[in-house]
Amino acid sequence: MCGRFIDPNLRGTEVEHSELKIDPFPRRFNIKPTQDVLVVAKTPLVGMFARWWLVPSWHRGDLKDWKATTFNARIEDAKTKPTFRAVWRHGRCLIPGGGYYEWTGDKGAKQPHLIRSAGNEETLWFAGLASRWQDLLTCTVMTRAANDDVKAVHHRMPVMLNADEREAWLGGSDDVSLGEGARLTHHPVARFGIEDDGPELLEPIDP
Repeated sequence: MCGRFIDPNLRGTEVEHSELKIDPFPRRFNIKPTQDVLVVAKTPLVGMFARWWLVPSWHRGDLKDWKATTFNARIEDAKTKPTFRAVWRHGRCLIPGGGYYEWTGDKGAKQPHLIRSAGNEETLWFAGLASRWQDLLTCTVMTRAANDDVKAVHHRMPVMLNADEREAWLGGSDDVSLGEGARLTHHPVARFGIEDDGPELLEPIDP
């Protein structure tokens, strides 16, 4: 799963960022579900903000009435799930991140780990789905079975796409193997609270 992640470094020189012409915003290091996150979609690509917790367009009632846990969606079965099947066809997006967190250990003493790219490209491009509910754009991060790089930390991971896979995802690919080759590295970090933020959250500690 993916329940906390980091804003991408938009001050980088990656071609994707310069083409998007995204207005700078303060970088966050502890993004939580229901907060607004940067998503990239459309042709040509456009950056916009969406609430990280998908609400399907057909939901009736208030926002608080949507109780399902939909900040993640499984790539293996989202195509057929009532909540996601419409946006699987028409709501593809990318959600850039600078890394994400997972926890190990027993309840009450869980150890956070930062997971980042092990390649030359700093930004992780999560596969996402976006749904407009009333006037609110919402989104979810796709997940898949963890690969060998991170399965010691968690059995699931976000679907993270290379350049070719990003094009395929946005083009409507049904390939559930997307993202399995993501190259990742991880290290333990100091325990932090729900409201904590700042680059110090990224610092490695002795396990």
